[in-house]
Amino acid sequence: MKPAVLSAVALCAFTLALTGQKNDKAPQQDSRDTRITVDVSRVNMLFTVSDKKGRFVTDLAKDDFQVFETKKPQTIVEFAAETDLPLRLAILIDTSNSIRDRFRFQQEAAIAFIDSTVRPHQDKALVVSFDTAAELAADLTDDIPALEKAVQSLRPGGGTSLYDAIYFASHDKLMQDQPLYKFRRAMVILSDGEDNQSRYTRDQALEMAQKADVTVYTISTNISRIPTDGDKVMRYFAAETGGQAFFPFQASDLNQSFENISNELRHQYNIFYRPEPLKTDGLYHSVEIRVKGRKDLLVRCRKGYYAPKM
Repeated sequence: MKPAVLSAVALCAFTLALTGQKNDKAPQQDSRDTRITVDVSRVNMLFTVSDKKGRFVTDLAKDDFQVFETKKPQTIVEFAAETDLPLRLAILIDTSNSIRDRFRFQQEAAIAFIDSTVRPHQDKALVVSFDTAAELAADLTDDIPALEKAVQSLRPGGGTSLYDAIYFASHDKLMQDQPLYKFRRAMVILSDGEDNQSRYTRDQALEMAQKADVTVYTISTNISRIPTDGDKVMRYFAAETGGQAFFPFQASDLNQSFENISNELRHQYNIFYRPEPLKTDGLYHSVEIRVKGRKDLLVRCRKGYYAPKM
């Protein structure tokens, strides 16, 4: 990968157009001429707030929140309760031999999720299967029957290339619609989390998801009730990107997990702030959002972003 491409990916973490200054040297990504303009002075954070019983809290205002970057307080520039942002959704389905016993029910649950979540003419989704390699089963589309057909056509067999699938969906697909802040990007992974085939590492896959500003939701297919390393992987991706990890121990619980994800995608807040001090070092910067004086509320958001390198 050329250095110019890496620079463009890093720039995507700041998801607004640069006021009055366009980047005339548009980098190429996978042979596509993609012009990316950014505002290096503003960062946006999509997040949810819930109480201790897991119920969404949707009546908070801008002054209820505090933002900290690397533990330094930041000034909120813009605030909104986002319920209608167009959704860009990647559904990653493990088709390795390890999930063969439960595969048919997983297909049915994924199709029901697509039907209830994707809004024609507004949202788009894609389907990626992964076993020995990641494979695009359906490209970004709002054609629900086409997405359903893609899920129905999947067949289990082979190893598990989870990290490659995350990297591919983030880099090649979810990052393409610009500017990033105009879309809500989410990834739903149905897997046992046990990777044994990927070329990319776990942290390379996570970095690409973070640069694409993707919230990752994971649904474990491990129903043994015995904790595994794969369970830790599933929790890791969800926690680092502001999503959730679900562990349905019965196949019948899969539908509830998908329903919870669909509900959360419609109950989010969005904050823009200007980093102080501003750093264009290409490094990862940690971010924390708090609700003032409300320790009883849980804020779930991505843990940081990659700054552009200028």
